[in-house]
Amino acid sequence: MQLRHLKHEKDSSSSIDRESVHDLPLAISEHEVSFSHGVEREAQGSSYLAYFNVVCVVAGTGALGLPYALRQGGWIGILIIALSWLFSTYSGVILIRCLYYNGHTRLSSYQEVAEAAFGKIGGWIAFFFTAITLIGVPVLYLLLAGQNLHTVLIGTSAELTFPIWVIICAAAVAVPFVFFKSMKEVGFLSAFGMLATVIVVLIVVVTAARDRPNVVNVHHDPVIWDQFPIALSSIAFSFGGNPVYAHVEAGMRQPKQWGRVVAAGLTTCVGLYFLTAIPGYFVYGDQALSPIYNNLPQGPEKTASAIIITAHVLLACPILITSFALDLEKLCGISSFHHSRVVESLLRFALRSCMIVVITVIAIYVPFFGDFMSLLGAFSNCALILIFPVMFYFKLTGLRNKSWYELILGFFTVLLGIVGLIFGTISAVKALKDDFSQQ
Repeated sequence: MQLRHLKHEKDSSSSIDRESVHDLPLAISEHEVSFSHGVEREAQGSSYLAYFNVVCVVAGTGALGLPYALRQGGWIGILIIALSWLFSTYSGVILIRCLYYNGHTRLSSYQEVAEAAFGKIGGWIAFFFTAITLIGVPVLYLLLAGQNLHTVLIGTSAELTFPIWVIICAAAVAVPFVFFKSMKEVGFLSAFGMLATVIVVLIVVVTAARDRPNVVNVHHDPVIWDQFPIALSSIAFSFGGNPVYAHVEAGMRQPKQWGRVVAAGLTTCVGLYFLTAIPGYFVYGDQALSPIYNNLPQGPEKTASAIIITAHVLLACPILITSFALDLEKLCGISSFHHSRVVESLLRFALRSCMIVVITVIAIYVPFFGDFMSLLGAFSNCALILIFPVMFYFKLTGLRNKSWYELILGFFTVLLGIVGLIFGTISAVKALKDDFSQQ
């Protein structure tokens, strides 16, 4: 009887008034911080480290493609960037609320939230979409890094083939990924990744402004209706990060600050996006390329941009694949609960080494992989970022306790995701069709 009484007290002390969670616009309930007994939390770091993680994962190559997105859709893309920031911030907050939905324990991953909302099938669907994003994007990053280094060093004593550069980049990514266990341990990379993004954006802005007198016969459009949906999906894709958020929040010493962290991180990203998109499209108009540094005149600025963005993607890769590896390790039972520390370390090393090999081989050998991933990315990212979190949140916490403005916000978040998913998929299919016809 005494043991039962103590257990009841423990359960009662860790429960949440679910209504109080719903009423917080950008925060997590104070009581949720004590939920670590329900999940094996990762090594804990500061909120600043979590902020750097968010910015490093979300910003970067997406920022450099936004002038081209405005070329596709016109100046109305500025409004879409602002709406995407609002909707992605909302989805990032409610996704973490879903981790604590039952008032007793904390779920540990995107997949567990999906399973809690829609059962085993929902969990496996979410795992499938998450795997596409968290494996596919690092493949594209290695491909981009290999291409950049191969192009920059052509004609020098360091000239190597593209496959060799991909292997070298993969080896650089493998060191922190294979030997560090948690998001906190690889999180120090995110501060350097964020700095690299800021530097490239500043280089592009300053160089484009100086290049403005040399750019003639450019054209700008308020809105290009037939290309608008494609631009919308490209912009929405630039705010991806939700599959990583559960692990970033798990690494926080003060998880109650998550709302502020994700809002600050995505606000920083949208600031960088505006700083790149507006001057880039203004200067180069319908001549804008993706990434935008390809428009810059040959010289040290263009070379520096390519090298620095290569550094960024190599620093972001371990964060993305570590998040997926943690989910995969939990699925395979690789933890100190099931094995000795030595066996756990060996199994983790083997699994992560295999992941690096697979990612490297795909980056080198799969034809048209960029367009295949554009197809899968538009399909998976719009679902993971905008559609699924709202569906999970309303399913787990109900509709009747929501305010009318939150219901409207949720509706338009899902609507934007559906439009981006459909038209992004259509544009990628067309690109693949062109690839195969040119073989």
